[in-house]
Amino acid sequence: MQIDIQARDFPLTKALRNHAERRMNFALMCCDDYIQRVVMRLSDINGPRGGADKRCQLHVVVAGLPDVVIEDIETDLYIAIDRATDRAGRTLLRKIDRQKTLLKQNRPQVANAN
Repeated sequence: MQIDIQARDFPLTKALRNHAERRMNFALMCCDDYIQRVVMRLSDINGPRGGADKRCQLHVVVAGLPDVVIEDIETDLYIAIDRATDRAGRTLLRKIDRQKTLLKQNRPQVANAN
């Protein structure tokens, strides 16, 4: 899984990068075989004015399935990262399970050779 973390209009600290990578690895490890690339964009919408304006946007590229895009906005960027990665993990599990179920239903039944 290739991870790309981008910060828009503010410096990306080492602590923030480590937190983001750790949370992504934890939330997405169950789907690691299916994920090709993850792009995380972190931004401060209002700049220094404050408010609920820290955005974490995840774009997950999955082999054989539509891309998953998750966005979360919070006052604290660490919380936005936590919520977005958790939602991405749950969404990916649901999509992968749905795809497996569809493949099982569409598979031709093999008759018992007795």
